[in-house]
Amino acid sequence: MTRLATSLIALIASIALLVSGNAFLMTLLGLRLSMENFSTSLIGWILVCYSVGFTLGTVFAERVVERVGHIRAFAVFAAALAVTIQIYPLAVNAPLWAALRAFAGFAMAGLMIVMESWFSSRATNDNRARLFAIYQIVFFLSTASGQLLINVSSPENVFPFTLAAMLVTVAVIPLSLTRMHAPAVEDAERLSLISLYRISPVGVSGALVAGLLVNAFYAMAPVYADRIGLDTDRLSLFMASAIVGAMLLAWPIGRLCDRFNRRRVLMAVLAVAALTSAVIPFLGDTHAVVLIAVVGLYMGLSAALYPVSVAITNDQMPSHRITAASTTLLLAYGIGSCIGPVVAATAMDEFGPNGLFYSNTGFLIVLGVYLLYRLQHRADVPAEERVDYYTTSPQGGHHLYALDPRNTDFKPRGKSARAAGMRIGRTVFGAAGRAHAATRGR
Repeated sequence: MTRLATSLIALIASIALLVSGNAFLMTLLGLRLSMENFSTSLIGWILVCYSVGFTLGTVFAERVVERVGHIRAFAVFAAALAVTIQIYPLAVNAPLWAALRAFAGFAMAGLMIVMESWFSSRATNDNRARLFAIYQIVFFLSTASGQLLINVSSPENVFPFTLAAMLVTVAVIPLSLTRMHAPAVEDAERLSLISLYRISPVGVSGALVAGLLVNAFYAMAPVYADRIGLDTDRLSLFMASAIVGAMLLAWPIGRLCDRFNRRRVLMAVLAVAALTSAVIPFLGDTHAVVLIAVVGLYMGLSAALYPVSVAITNDQMPSHRITAASTTLLLAYGIGSCIGPVVAATAMDEFGPNGLFYSNTGFLIVLGVYLLYRLQHRADVPAEERVDYYTTSPQGGHHLYALDPRNTDFKPRGKSARAAGMRIGRTVFGAAGRAHAATRGR
């Protein structure tokens, strides 16, 4: 037990340092680009490259882990990410920064794969629900903490970039000093995106729109805050409020999803999120405190779209295929994350800073109309057939979903477990979904 606790402390420390450094960097880059007077659409194209790189990394970075092992892969990805961070202030150049963002996204995906597979390797059937919750809490708190670091120095200085690089580099130390064996990595069953959409169109659509909304906000909100005149102190609170809102609303929305029909809960979330998104443009910097509170509410609701979509999808899945479905929902979320910042940036170019929330309101309304259509054409899942609701974060890889308490096919992985090949890219759009093609689609 002592050894398990020690290894978990090391893992949690590495995750906290890495996630806080990366979250700090994302806000820092958006603010610096805005200060450099880049056009809003160009900022969107630069920052969306991170999402593209991350999505590709969730598919292909495991091949690096498979080839060199977890420890070496973690060191390689962390070193690569730290080097890219140090390059940013040396040359503020749009093509260079776009390439760096794509490379950083790929490296970050690799780091999350290593850490999550290590985290899941410490799980047993007795403790995996607790580990699943601990991971979510650590991720939220670390992301919020990273936003507050924007106050340490002006984004026009080199020091903030150095600090972000230091956090990423130091994250290697706790994990490297543990005596944990490298985890065995097993093949993951996959569903194609099309097959899963036929089973749960609302779930896939919700995950896609969640990616659009959340990543549009994190990419472009620093630009929005800078251009409406928020000072640095309030900007950091503005960004942190999004994370705090997601944490505070996770439990009550989860309770509602367990007590009431989940598609109708999703409709209520969409309606309130659309209303708050429509209100934000009228607040501006003259009502900064109210703005920060409403943004927290808006992002708390937007962040809830993904776990509610996961729950809706899992209601349609046999329990042993929950991990496969969750992995495919991550792909849908990733596709949305590659679209959202570009659309938001284009809207901001056309309508000014408030275009961010105009476009997001539009996405929420479109998903709401589609959900109304599905409610009229498909019956609800009976309450006795629904699975339990758990808050899930889409900001990692598929290894974490092995811990999902809804996954009854979970098998603890000891150090003697046979390592299997990680054939990811070949099966994402493959024929894995054939066995479940008959659908009660929602």
